[in-house]
Amino acid sequence: MSEYPAEPNGPEPEPHERDAVDEFHEIVDAETDRDPDLAVIEAGSRTLRTQGGPPQADSLPARPADPEVDAALRAVEEDLATRWGETKLEPSVRRIAALMDVLGEPQRAYPSIHITGTNGKTSTARMIEALLSAFELRTGRYTSPHVQSITERISLDGAPISAERFISTYEDVKPYVEMVDAAEEFRLSFFEVLTGMAYAAFADAPVDVAVVEVGMGGEWDATNVIDASVAVVTPIDLDHTDRLGDTPGAIATEKAGIVKQGATVILAQQPVDAAQVMLKKAVEVDATVAREGMEFGVVTREVAVGGQLLTLRGLGGEYPDVFLPLYGAHQAHNAAVALAAVEAFFGVGAEHARVLDLDTIRSAFAAVTTPGRLEVVRRSPTIVLDAAHNPHGARATAEAVTEAFGFTRLIGVVSTSADKDVRGVLEAFEPVFAEIVVTQNSQPRAMDADELAAIAVEVFGDDRVVVEPRLDGALEAAVTLAEEEAEYAGAGVLVTGSVFTVGDARLLLRKG
Repeated sequence: MSEYPAEPNGPEPEPHERDAVDEFHEIVDAETDRDPDLAVIEAGSRTLRTQGGPPQADSLPARPADPEVDAALRAVEEDLATRWGETKLEPSVRRIAALMDVLGEPQRAYPSIHITGTNGKTSTARMIEALLSAFELRTGRYTSPHVQSITERISLDGAPISAERFISTYEDVKPYVEMVDAAEEFRLSFFEVLTGMAYAAFADAPVDVAVVEVGMGGEWDATNVIDASVAVVTPIDLDHTDRLGDTPGAIATEKAGIVKQGATVILAQQPVDAAQVMLKKAVEVDATVAREGMEFGVVTREVAVGGQLLTLRGLGGEYPDVFLPLYGAHQAHNAAVALAAVEAFFGVGAEHARVLDLDTIRSAFAAVTTPGRLEVVRRSPTIVLDAAHNPHGARATAEAVTEAFGFTRLIGVVSTSADKDVRGVLEAFEPVFAEIVVTQNSQPRAMDADELAAIAVEVFGDDRVVVEPRLDGALEAAVTLAEEEAEYAGAGVLVTGSVFTVGDARLLLRKG
């Protein structure tokens, strides 16, 4: 490529017209009430994109402008919040299978690509979606958790469904949900209901293919009532160890549950024990495995203005000069995984050896967005948001922010969930943060700011830790620290630790 897209610029800071504290609480109250294949589809098939189009640069929805619609959406959110949250689970797909049965098995109305792993699932899902859309397929995407609005979780044609469609989908499935609730020992959970809504919405659209990210694990995850022809496994590392196991191999045993009879498994680079588990599972169900670093991978990678320039090796051959407007080596690897998954979906590498249309691949990758993943939202000083929430993700983010931005002084704003490996996250960021401002996001699961500060002091030392319990205050403190010592031009702020922290900060910085 001879030209690269311009460096992404967030909106310039606007004057504060109201007290920041009042504004923060108004935004949080309004926006962050969160709890917690049958047909073979070929490229160029008929598409029903009547409302679609390419994803927008900032595709996260705000609250509905119509007060009646907003009130109706709040009512749905409140109803869903009465159910088990996403952190309370019973390892079974019995209830979701019962819901699919009474709904008429909507998840079997379209082929699907199923994605599990520890980190990179959402970014990989967005890339797969962009590639499929570029080949004129109508896509449905289901991901979690959301950054700003619950409607983000269910997307059609690269964009979150409208609030009106979300509400009507809920009303359509609600009677069937209540039927299952009445017949089961435990009511359907928050995530199970949303999963049912997504599968119903995709069938109703209808979509040509669904891209589905697991919520947690694989075998007993609510999404695992699909028979995906392609199973994608992003890098496995330690997270949710109380539910999934305390080694990558143990965690892989649960995640291998999405691999179905005769499927193709796209396997990202893995720890040895996790890879062994996945390969054993593939043999058991006669699945075909494509491994990153063997059958596909990243050939070359260069930092470019606004992202990176890649040469990718797919299952059918090489794809040179692919611009990806995302930062970090981990996103390059996600791109290789996404490309291999789409090739496998189209039969490349199995039925025939060929490359997909290069210009289409280039255009698709160049249009990829993934909000909250090294996303620049402000300048002067630069403020970057990243949803890293475990040590593996934090290490990738620390490496990427150093490579892409070259800050001379980087201040961290961190709030984590209490059930995470907080020390591991802080240790990953310690080499790149000059100072850290610890705070607390709007979620009940957030670790208390003082408890987080105590751990941060052990990792960073007392003189590098600032405590600001409120996120608005933390952002203001971080900007002040970043601008110290006449390093304004090379200063930056990284807000991280949780997708909820990123969601809250994004609302303040982009919508406030």
